[in-house]
Amino acid sequence: MKDFFLIAIVVMIFVVIFQIAKASEYVSVLKGEEKTRKQNNRINGFLMMAFLVLGLIGAWYCNELYFGKTLFPQGSASVEGEEIDQMLYITIAITGVVFLITQVLLFWFSYKYQESDTRKAFYFPHNNKLELLWTSVPAIFLTVLVVFGLRFWFKITDDAPKDSVVVEITGHQFAWDMRYPGKDGVLGKKNYKLYNKPNGNTLAVDFEDPDSWDDLRATEMHLPVGKPVKLVIHAQDVIHDVGLPHFRLKMDAVPGIPTTIWFTPKYTTAEMRQRTGNPNFTYEISCDQMCGKGHFSMRGVIVVETEEEYKKWLADQKPEYLTLFPDKDPAKATQAVEPAPTPATDKPLAQVVSN
Repeated sequence: MKDFFLIAIVVMIFVVIFQIAKASEYVSVLKGEEKTRKQNNRINGFLMMAFLVLGLIGAWYCNELYFGKTLFPQGSASVEGEEIDQMLYITIAITGVVFLITQVLLFWFSYKYQESDTRKAFYFPHNNKLELLWTSVPAIFLTVLVVFGLRFWFKITDDAPKDSVVVEITGHQFAWDMRYPGKDGVLGKKNYKLYNKPNGNTLAVDFEDPDSWDDLRATEMHLPVGKPVKLVIHAQDVIHDVGLPHFRLKMDAVPGIPTTIWFTPKYTTAEMRQRTGNPNFTYEISCDQMCGKGHFSMRGVIVVETEEEYKKWLADQKPEYLTLFPDKDPAKATQAVEPAPTPATDKPLAQVVSN
């Protein structure tokens, strides 16, 4: 109801302004164009100041209303994302100050220096010093911001720390699939020609490569807290984008061109539920690139947990190789050849059967 009244007030303000404009047109017919033009200048000057005040109040009100619903109050959930937040705050501060100064001057000058019979306009065609000032100063600030951004970008796309957890994530219309290396710590090779060969091999893993025999496949991503994580990113059909809003990171998933990014989770999922006060909180993977009609539903889940919980989860997973080739499963092979147990008794076999 509050939002409805706010919208109604805004509509009424525009209706009043429109009616004032129409009345001014009728007055111009009666009073003459010259007098009407001067009157319109005074009205427009007043409206300029009104829009300035209302606009600044509106910007402040929107910030108060919606800031708490953004991800900023939660803080970055990754160590590297803290730098992203810092750069964003600096950018907002710089552009905010520039916006405030330029808009106040724009509206104030429009009001103060409106047409007047007692003042003659000064013709000011060009000034080299001013041209140099308003060209070089923004260029310097933007260059500094770009340099900081590139430095951070090169950091998270460079080689990950040697002790990083490696997770392969593959996007396709419209879902994400994860693959983990087994005990050997090496992901097996992939070959797009092997898609669904054998049936179910939708990640096109080359099972002729021994490194793939212990690889694990999952539909949700599990990560240990406080340990660097390297994502190896693939796409199977069109360009997708791995969006990690809580970690302040994103990276394109391009068909045929693997990309990488790394980060260090700061809080477990349980800790974030306490920080946000939301018992249903989950880290999400979004697709930040329009990829088709089902783009909106392309959502993945990340579970950040303690080292012990992460190791237990890994131990409970079964290698995809054994799922697709059950005859290679040592456990099933052992069950197949294991003889049936015999009764533990000293009685003759015939007597046991008769009993």
